[in-house]
Amino acid sequence: MEYVLYAVLLIVCFAVLIKGADFLVDAASYIARAAGIPTLVIGLTVVAFGTSCPEAGVSIVSALSKANQLSYSNVVGSNIFNILMIVGISTFLGAVMVEKDALRFDFPITLIASVLLVVFGFDLYVSRPEGIILLVLIVSYCVYLIVRSRKNPPEASSEGSSDKPDKKVTPGRIIVRILIIIASIAAITLSSKGIVTSCSFFAAKLGISDTIIGLTVVALGTSLPELATSVVAHRKGESDIAIGNILGSNIFNILFVLGMSATISPLTIEKINVADGIFCLAVAALVYVFALTGKRINRAEGAFMVLIYIAYVVYLCMRETGMIAF
Repeated sequence: MEYVLYAVLLIVCFAVLIKGADFLVDAASYIARAAGIPTLVIGLTVVAFGTSCPEAGVSIVSALSKANQLSYSNVVGSNIFNILMIVGISTFLGAVMVEKDALRFDFPITLIASVLLVVFGFDLYVSRPEGIILLVLIVSYCVYLIVRSRKNPPEASSEGSSDKPDKKVTPGRIIVRILIIIASIAAITLSSKGIVTSCSFFAAKLGISDTIIGLTVVALGTSLPELATSVVAHRKGESDIAIGNILGSNIFNILFVLGMSATISPLTIEKINVADGIFCLAVAALVYVFALTGKRINRAEGAFMVLIYIAYVVYLCMRETGMIAF
């Protein structure tokens, strides 16, 4: 009976996750067009921050519990999954187009944040002052996005989301969409927790170690909102939200999630965590190179990224089981 309950929980949570992402993309797109804000900016802020709630919850709770390595590893693991798997899987639906602004500003900012991730952890200690620096940077980044959106208003377009404001925009309709965004983020977060709980149950019953569960199931579970939202956005033709969600989530994970965790409780990590951080920086640079070639990421590049992630997971399993030393 226990197996049936967890199986039902898993199926229901996946359904809620996908539908929640669907509503989130539609509502965010509507508000972007109604307010004259580029959908890329919406993807980089509201959608990205909302879908990063699971990472924030896990890392901040870990910091409060003094489980400092989990805070750092959760950010690194989620960012690697976001870049390689989510962007890679999205290309299977068609090439992911990358806006010029994203190439000029947001990709480089993602790389800078990834460099800070490595530099601050290089001495195996992320201090409280370093955490505060990261928090100041995320606030500065949000202010920069607002200023950028006002200087470069989007061009009028009748294409895109099915929820575009084709009727007269009223405060009531905007409020409804804001409420939908809040409800969608809550549904995405709760369903992700349910999926992690279900997968952890089945993994434990199969005799898989807690270490492997943490490296795979938890990392996947906290990144499911980004995966669902980006795939749904790409399918709806909202490529700006899809790529903006990934870049924004990675920036948010490093600057806010890691920054808040270190501010709450300075993080003591191990050399192997720094190695993972360097790998995170390397894959972010790789995807940036892919995006620069033709201002898009094609299916072949996406497939290569997925293969890299699979190889990385195999490496992690071998490392954790002692088959390889580093």
